[in-house]
Amino acid sequence: MTTQDGARAGLRERKKQETRIALSWAAIRLAVERGFDNVRVEDIAAEVGVSPRTFNNYFSGKAEAVATRHLDRARQIAVELRARPASEPLWKALELAVLPRFTLGQDGNARGGPDEEWLAGIRLMLTEPAVRGELARVGAAVETELAAAIAARTNTDVDRDLYPRLVAAAVSAALRAATLHWLNSDAPGPIAPHLQDAIRQLAAGLPVP
Repeated sequence: MTTQDGARAGLRERKKQETRIALSWAAIRLAVERGFDNVRVEDIAAEVGVSPRTFNNYFSGKAEAVATRHLDRARQIAVELRARPASEPLWKALELAVLPRFTLGQDGNARGGPDEEWLAGIRLMLTEPAVRGELARVGAAVETELAAAIAARTNTDVDRDLYPRLVAAAVSAALRAATLHWLNSDAPGPIAPHLQDAIRQLAAGLPVP
């Protein structure tokens, strides 16, 4: 393969990834605006300017398109954790790997403090059985990737040692609990402080309040 061929292949992969991300965001945005049951695959594809067939090349359905944002974010956290300085304590590294993925409000929402309409839509989506099922399925992959990154950082074996999977499961549970706490707040602001609090409580051994 020539350098030019490699560049073309890289460009194709980048375009495919951009399309996948755009379809996922469109699924979330339309579900928030219209309600999950009122959104069709055709609507999501049209929002991005592609065909329904193209959508089906990426996702098995709209629930998977919504849940994939969680998977992508978790993969970014694992990558960031591997990149943190080796001298940094594990729990500090986890905190600093997680928080950048949740800046600007909810998962990149540029409004900063999310408005009530957006929050209502997110709450509605999390009650949908199809989306909840996909989030549970994705959660297993999320913990596996995070456990591998933790094992690499702590010189443990992800298959033989309990520690990396235990920490990954604890972090996943903390992020889920912090997100639900944030969603149910009377006046939710940025989610990052809730996530930071959850991780720091874990790091401290979950002392009784």
